[in-house]
Amino acid sequence: MALISVAGFASAAALAVFALFNVTTRDSNNPNIPVAVQLDSASQASQKATDKLVIAPVEKVETVKVAASSKDEKAAEPQADEADEDAPAIIYTNPPSRTPAEQKLVDQAVAALKAEVKGIDYERARFHRLHFKPAITKASNEECLVCHEEIMTRKPRKVSIAGAKADNVLAWYQTLDTYKGNQQSFHYRHLESDYAKKVMNLSCVFCHKGNDIREESPDMTSGQKHFTAPATPDFTLRKMVNPSTTCLRCHGKFPYENMDGVEDNWNIARKDIEDEDVKNGCLTCHGEGGFRPDRHNVTYLNAANIEELAKESSDVCFGCHGGRQWYRVSYPYPRHPWPDMDTEETPDWAKGRSTSSEPQYQRKTQAAK
Repeated sequence: MALISVAGFASAAALAVFALFNVTTRDSNNPNIPVAVQLDSASQASQKATDKLVIAPVEKVETVKVAASSKDEKAAEPQADEADEDAPAIIYTNPPSRTPAEQKLVDQAVAALKAEVKGIDYERARFHRLHFKPAITKASNEECLVCHEEIMTRKPRKVSIAGAKADNVLAWYQTLDTYKGNQQSFHYRHLESDYAKKVMNLSCVFCHKGNDIREESPDMTSGQKHFTAPATPDFTLRKMVNPSTTCLRCHGKFPYENMDGVEDNWNIARKDIEDEDVKNGCLTCHGEGGFRPDRHNVTYLNAANIEELAKESSDVCFGCHGGRQWYRVSYPYPRHPWPDMDTEETPDWAKGRSTSSEPQYQRKTQAAK
C-alpha cells in the first residue's frame, strides 16, 4: 500500500482562509458587532466594478451528445433520428469563457482593489467587505489572488514533518491515471493544474463563502441577523468552509454496497470488470443506455470534457467518486430521471434525494429532439 504524503497539507489548509481588507465600524444597534465599511474613493471604485461583474448564465459552448439508448460508442454526436424516440440524447456542456466585456470588468475590479488595499494593515484587512456577503458571492479569483497569490505558488514540503521525502512516497492522487508529475498543493491541484482546468470550473468562492473573524460562527456574521443561519450554513463552527457542501461533493465514500455486481472498493473491483477493450468499467452501467446519464451539468464542472476523458479511464470517475475518501458517507447526489428508471420503488439509500441539481448550480441543459 502506497504511503500518503502529508507534505504541505497543513500549511495549505491554514492559508485557505480569505483575508482581503477593510476598516470596521460598529453596528448602531449593537456596538459590539463590527460592520465592514468602505474606505475611500478607491474602495468605492472597487465596489462599483464588482457590482457590475455579473457573469452571464452558462450556455452550451462545447457539447457532447450521448443517446441514452444508443450502443454506438463511436457516435459522439448522434443525429436525432439515430436515437430512440423515448430516450432523447443528453447534451453535456462546458461553461463558456468570459466575454471581453466581462474580462474588462474583472480587470477594473482588480485594479481598484489593488489601489484600495495598498499599505493597509492586517487588522483592517481581516474585515474587508470581500470577506462578507454580498461582495464575496461575486468576487473573482483574480480579486482573491490580489492578496492571496501565495496560495498558487506554495509547494509541498520536500520532507514531511514525519521525515518522509516527497520523492519517495506517493500522494493518493499520484496513484491515478489522471495525474502526472510531482506532488502539488491542494489549491493548485483544484484550480490551476491542467487536469483541473479540463474537468472543473471551480472558483475560490465555491468553497469560501465568508466567515466571521471573531467566532467563526455562521450564526454571528456581519450583515445578517444573529442566529438566522440556514440549516445548511455557508461555513461551520470553527471551519472556514462547510465541508458537507464542498469537500464531500467529491471526497465522499465510494458506495459500492449500493451497486449490483460491485463487491469492493473500485480500485479492487475494477480488476474483474476492465480489460483492454473495456477501459472504463463505470460505463458498463453508466454509459449509453445505462443508469444516471444526466450528470455533471452543473456550473462547477466541465461536463463535456468529463464525458470525453472518461472514455479512456475509470480514474476520471473514481478520482472524485470515492478516490480520496474523507468521509464515511457518500454525497447524496440528485437522482436525475433516466429511461426505464423504476419510479415506483426507490432503494432505501436513495430515499429523500432530489431529482434535480441545486438551483444555484444548475446549468441550462436540454434533451436533443
